[in-house]
Amino acid sequence: MPYVLQQKESEQIYTTTLVNHYGLTYYGVKFWTEQEEAIEQASSYLESQSVSNPDSWQVIELEENEMKIGNVKLKNSPQWRLFWSSITRKAEARKLEN
Repeated sequence: MPYVLQQKESEQIYTTTLVNHYGLTYYGVKFWTEQEEAIEQASSYLESQSVSNPDSWQVIELEENEMKIGNVKLKNSPQWRLFWSSITRKAEARKLEN
């Protein structure tokens, strides 16, 4: 199961530019495969990405297909933000306003 970062108040999922196992760059959900690793690395990772207030983010678990659907909704574009509802267990993508 993938473990991802979610902003506690807004429910936004942390997304960034990543490299897949084929060496291709894409915009998607930052994830870890192990919960312990995610918890250990989350704060330092957010700090390395210059995220203000890393304590406002939490590690949550998604099913792999839920994360993949979220990545599709992002359309490989940093103009989109992903939000996850733990109640409905659905992702919603919102385009940034210019």
